[in-house]
Amino acid sequence: MPAITFKPKQVTKRLLVPLSARTLDVMTKRYGLGEETTRMTLDAIGGTYGITRERVRQIENFALSLIKKSEAFKKEAAVFEELHKLVISMGGVVCEEDFLMHLAKDASTQNHLYFLLVLGDQFKREKEDEHFKHRWIVDDKISMKVHQAIKDLYASLSNEDLIPESEILASFLTHLKDVSEQYKNEEITKRWLSLSKTIAKNPLGEWGVAKSPNVNARGMRDYAYLILRKQGSPMHFSEVAEAISEIFHKKAHIATCHNELIKDNRFVLVGRGLYALSSWGYEKGVVKDVILKVLKKEGPLSKKEIIDRVLKERYVKENTVFVNLQDTKLFKKMKDGKYALA
Repeated sequence: MPAITFKPKQVTKRLLVPLSARTLDVMTKRYGLGEETTRMTLDAIGGTYGITRERVRQIENFALSLIKKSEAFKKEAAVFEELHKLVISMGGVVCEEDFLMHLAKDASTQNHLYFLLVLGDQFKREKEDEHFKHRWIVDDKISMKVHQAIKDLYASLSNEDLIPESEILASFLTHLKDVSEQYKNEEITKRWLSLSKTIAKNPLGEWGVAKSPNVNARGMRDYAYLILRKQGSPMHFSEVAEAISEIFHKKAHIATCHNELIKDNRFVLVGRGLYALSSWGYEKGVVKDVILKVLKKEGPLSKKEIIDRVLKERYVKENTVFVNLQDTKLFKKMKDGKYALA
């Protein structure tokens, strides 16, 4: 079932009838209603006619006013009511890009729908700012609550946070105050969240601060971090490279991937080519460094205890740990058979 029952281009064609040839041309250029779908600026249109941008603005405003006073406009009341009900059903405030894409896939039809929204007195457009994208509003009270809830949610996030979609939606709802239950469903909540320019979703479907590398991944290291985080356990660098190519559709050379992992403190080499995240509690260093850290923290331990502790942090053979324990400059074996720092 289509989202709308009318044909936008046919409606705008009927609405534009009252305009003179020149005014029609200005409106066609301004809203991309012809074959050329790029909407022209006031300056660009003024340049083609040799008039000021302010004069173009006057022509545009006159045309909109003329259309709204026409019989043709009155006859299309059902179209505007249908659009109004649709915006209400989608939450009362909608992201412009998402809304137009929901109704039509081609830019030309989207331009005609945009023109209808501009004409309809029920619709108010708010331009994008540092927090929000362009949006259309039919319910001011809902809009204010949604905007505030998004700001509050953003304030609660740290740059490192990555949150599953179900959790971010639940958290968002806790910030929404006194909103009708009819709006509290997953689809509308996601649409509201899409208004935000400060909170976003990464390619793995996790949410966080839009500008953080965990969400706005820009290079091999960021992609590798997300892959390892999703895996939840150490991976070989060749597996990481393969996963980057498969999931992010980015060409990842194995050698390049290895080099990038070595340079970044977020990753720790824990075995032959195996990398883990330092946020999991792993620290950089070879097996000897791990033994030193364990003995400094816990004091003398038996060979088995040391091996057990090291194998939690490094994917190596037991014998590798034992060989490293033989370094008498660093470690000494006590009379009771335990090992301590030399």
